Amino acid sequence: MYIPSHFHEQDERVLADFIDAHAFGTLVTIERGAPFASHLPFLHERDAGTLHAHVARANPQWQHVADGARVLVMFQGPHAYVSPTWYADPGVPTWNYTAVHVYGLARAVDDAAAIGRHVERLAARYERGSAEPWVPRYDPKRLAGIVGIEIRITEIQGKFKLSQNRSAEDRARVAARFEASGTDNDAALARLVAGGRSFS
Repeated sequence: MYIPSHFHEQDERVLADFIDAHAFGTLVTIERGAPFASHLPFLHERDAGTLHAHVARANPQWQHVADGARVLVMFQGPHAYVSPTWYADPGVPTWNYTAVHVYGLARAVDDAAAIGRHVERLAARYERGSAEPWVPRYDPKRLAGIVGIEIRITEIQGKFKLSQNRSAEDRARVAARFEASGTDNDAALARLVAGGRSFS
């Protein structure tokens, strides 16, 4: 993606934290010259440098990656409109946002045992903290209805457009406006504009 230097986030830890915090991503493949996208929850294995997801067997996307296709996964964080009336100095309307693009080589995982382990890990992550967590107990035949996708990461790009091209005074004013909106999205964006890089 196009990333001007002042919006370029390159810290590997920050990018990994971002992926974990915004793990519902968009998998993009190319089939017969046309883009195809699925919106999926991903698990990120930092040490292995991989992403894992699964799709319904009826979703043709798993067949797009059967031969080790190059893919793109997009993760998006908080974003919001910025009015030029918020600036001390003249400006134009814009949008502040955070996004991470992951490129990699994907393969389909059509193995019931491996898919079962993936479902267990996914449940363990998202059931954590629940008073009555769901434990994967189901007819193993259900696993036949999904296909895993493993992506070996080759490149990660981060773009955090957070008013870095404005003065310190303008950034403080933008952060204050976001904070005042009262939404969780804007509060998270306010922290980022103010210089925070925590996504937990």
